Parts: sequence; C-alpha cells; structure tokens
Amino acid sequence: MARSRELQQINAGSMADIAFQLLIFFLVATTMDTDSGIFRKLPPMPEEEEQKEEKEIKDRNIFVVLVNKDNQLLVENELMDIRELRESAKEFIANPANKDDLPELIPEEINHFGTIPITKFHVISLQNDRGTSYGTYIAVQNELTAAYNELRDELSIAKFGIRYDDLKESDDRKDAVEKVYPLKISEAVPKNIGGS
Repeated sequence: MARSRELQQINAGSMADIAFQLLIFFLVATTMDTDSGIFRKLPPMPEEEEQKEEKEIKDRNIFVVLVNKDNQLLVENELMDIRELRESAKEFIANPANKDDLPELIPEEINHFGTIPITKFHVISLQNDRGTSYGTYIAVQNELTAAYNELRDELSIAKFGIRYDDLKESDDRKDAVEKVYPLKISEAVPKNIGGS
C-alpha cells in the first residue's frame, strides 16, 4: 500500500508580524541625514508709528554681501574669501575706529552701559544667486552670525565677566548686549545674478 504524501503547509499567519518587526527594526536602526538649518530669532513686529516712519538708509550703513552661482563672495564690490568675511563683518558692525566709510556711531542710552556710541542703523544685506549652493549659503550665514556672536561675547566678558551665551534669557544684561549689537541681516530674494 502506497502512502500518499501530503504536502506540508507553512503557517503564514505570523509572517506579517515578522515583516512588520523587520520594518520597525530597519526604521529604528537606520540613520537619516538631517538637513542643517539656521536658527534665527525673528525680531518683534514694530509699533505702528515705527512702521509708518520710512527712514532712508545711508550707503555707509549697508554692508552688501553677494554670493554668485560659482559660490564666490562679492563683499562691498570686492571679491573676498569666506574666511575673511567674519572679521570684515565685525569691523563693519562695531566700527571701532569710527571710520567715515563704516556705519555712523550714534550715542545711545543703554541699561548697564550708560550712554555709548553704537552703529544703530547698520544693516548687513545678503543676496545670493539662484545657483548658489546651499552649503555656501549656510556657510555665509554662519560667518555673519558668528561675527555678531563674537562681538557680543567680547562685550559681555569685558563688562560682566561672563560670555553672552551663558547669560540667561531673562537676564536684562543679555538684552543690553543685544541693544549694543542688534542682529541685522537683511536677505533679498535670490536672483539670477551670475547667469543660469
């Protein structure tokens, strides 16, 4: 008597569970590239009276930074290496020698500092070409922000003996330092400056 062999059946009921667990494992174990970004605190909305006032900005108060499609910097109409940008921006923001071609120093009453001259109306104008790489754009932003941070640190250490970043948000000394060196970076809409 020949015995008929039955085919063994595989229990596929738990296959969906196994596939789901593998999917979860790979999602958890895989590293994802994270996009770098820019942490920027937006200024508060100006009062209505301030919005109505339109002030004409003098050329000496504007620091123009252009980045072309080849990722080259043109700062104040001169080619500049990105490694020189921070120091150049610091000199512009502070104008320590009170040069005529840098922002005008205006005496201002600031808590903890008394009446001191600051470059109240300075603006850094950043414009990039549509073909500018994201890495270069971020690097330029980082250098400009670092210029402000270094100036703020130097001032805070000289006056209070503590770095600017170590001051608490609620500390009025932090506000005072920000009034001396307010972050003023104006970004224009990208254009096709250097071609396609």
